[in-house]
Amino acid sequence: EAALTGVDYQIVASLVNPREAQVSYRITLHSGVVGDVTRDTMLLLKRGGQDWQIAWSAASILPELTGGNKLFLQVVAPTRANIYDRNGQALATEADVTGIYIIPNQIGDKDAEATMLTVLSRLLGERPESIQALYDNIRDKDWKTPVGEVTQEDFQRVQGTLASLGGVRWETYSGRFYPEGGAGAQTVGYVSQITKEQADDYKSRGYRGDEFVGQAGLEFAFENQLRGMPGGKLLVTDANGQPVSVLAARDPGLPQAVYTTLDRDLERNSQQALAGFAGAVVVLERDTGAVLAMTSAPSFDPNLFDSANPNSGVGLANLSQLNQPFVNRATKGTYPLGSVFKIITMSSALETGKFTPDTTYTTDGYFRELTGWVGQDWTVDHKLPPQGTLTLVQGLERSCNPFFWHIGLTLFNDGLTTALPDMAKKFDLGKATGIEIGENPGLVPDPEWTKAQGRDWGPGDSVQLAIGQASLQVTPLQVARFVAAVGNGGTLYQPQLISRIQTAEGDVSHQFKPVEVGKLPVSPDNLGTIQQAMTGVIRDPKGTAYRRFLGLSLVLAGKTGTATSGTGTEPHAWFVAYSSENRPDKPDIAVAVLAEYQGEGADWAAPIARRVIESYFFGRPFQPYPWESQIGVTRTPTPTEGPGGAQATDTPTPP
Repeated sequence: EAALTGVDYQIVASLVNPREAQVSYRITLHSGVVGDVTRDTMLLLKRGGQDWQIAWSAASILPELTGGNKLFLQVVAPTRANIYDRNGQALATEADVTGIYIIPNQIGDKDAEATMLTVLSRLLGERPESIQALYDNIRDKDWKTPVGEVTQEDFQRVQGTLASLGGVRWETYSGRFYPEGGAGAQTVGYVSQITKEQADDYKSRGYRGDEFVGQAGLEFAFENQLRGMPGGKLLVTDANGQPVSVLAARDPGLPQAVYTTLDRDLERNSQQALAGFAGAVVVLERDTGAVLAMTSAPSFDPNLFDSANPNSGVGLANLSQLNQPFVNRATKGTYPLGSVFKIITMSSALETGKFTPDTTYTTDGYFRELTGWVGQDWTVDHKLPPQGTLTLVQGLERSCNPFFWHIGLTLFNDGLTTALPDMAKKFDLGKATGIEIGENPGLVPDPEWTKAQGRDWGPGDSVQLAIGQASLQVTPLQVARFVAAVGNGGTLYQPQLISRIQTAEGDVSHQFKPVEVGKLPVSPDNLGTIQQAMTGVIRDPKGTAYRRFLGLSLVLAGKTGTATSGTGTEPHAWFVAYSSENRPDKPDIAVAVLAEYQGEGADWAAPIARRVIESYFFGRPFQPYPWESQIGVTRTPTPTEGPGGAQATDTPTPP
């Protein structure tokens, strides 16, 4: 009842007789709700045989607890504060909410359906085709089909129209509201009622036990700030429950709103860009580390965790059919990096002095330098002519695997056994970035790691690590961070999600400041060479992403990646980029895109990245994907096109 967080005591005096003893002491109860309660009391002891035993009395806890008196805690909890994006748009707020659902077999005629879809599309910010797809296969059923949630105020503007149409139903409730179905759901998180397993812990912190608390993301990480400090009174009541006295009281502390670095519109566009994929998008301010978007797909609607929401039961059941929607793939998903790692391999090649920008390598499409193994370039897979003689810069632009296998083997044979893993660690792979919501540190394999696996590090490890394989595991956030460093001249910044934390009165307890955590160990000249090669990936006609960025008049540099997953399925598709626009109104960005088990990076991840970049600089995307008839609408009927299938392209594209 006291919501104790701790107990201190100090012995004041003691009196000992042969058979009895008493100890006077001062006790301080530290309450999570009302503060400290200090009282002087005593403990009586009696000798039983050779041992002292306590003659127990409730007054030993507090002198007021005599005659059947008890404690009763009155808790006053402030309203949970909101979470906002960088522009003050709500990401999580307290509101009166209307949950909307459809009963398919009650939908009216074609005209009524068209009107319904138009109204719901504008209300929910979803395409009419996406809403129709929710019920298209169950039109003859009376099944409740969740559509989404909006504020009661917004719903009332169209309520009359929807009431005149068939099929749409709704219910209103009060609770935590996540606009647009939850922008960045895994990052923002969600609240739900305290579980039985959590009850004791939360009650000790001053909760009643029936509150909604943060369970993931920012809602969980900043629970104390969003909730504020609970207040109330600790009362002594008699045996009949009537108040006798007040032991202690404290006014509740003000909750603090969390203003994030996220851009809700960009986050929304990133989610739409990933629709149909499993994967992640991370967008960072290149020169500060501020996170502008952190998208993981498939996602979920955090509004569903409020049992008062009419969509809750069916909606949560539907989530069980998705592929791990609660995992934040941007921070906790780990993957081999594939050819994006060649940025690091090139850095090591240049810094060791074993290679220069003009070092050439000639390939016939095959790599035969490693005894017992023959590797082949992507040109062989696509039945294209071999790349012939390339400089190191061209090798990165065209993502020539044999060239980079050659670099890995050369470094190993020249005694620079750990050059590649060492450089990867200096790019801050293999360790946490410090993001506020928790993350997976990933893995950079090295001789110490292979020894723990029961074998020695060999030339094959260096060869495979040179192209981002060999048990390497990275998160999209880690990759976006080092790509930003390449673009900004070498500074590694800590990624941050929080812009500021403040009360409604304007008292700020935290303010964003860029945190520099290191420098890439690459000289300015060598870094300039890498930047030149990454620019060529997009601007050189033979660059691996050239066709994907035609017509986009922005100063960009990038790298494609195709990472073997080791599962016998399609590889993971990667694309990274950074901008160098130097606009006063639009800070430059770094982007990392991952599409799980999808195929080649140039085919899949690069178009997604372009859509995200267009959304950032122009407010919306302009170019449909190769598999779309228009933005957001997959071309049909084409069973082999679109997310999850092989893409039909006019010319094969490299990894």
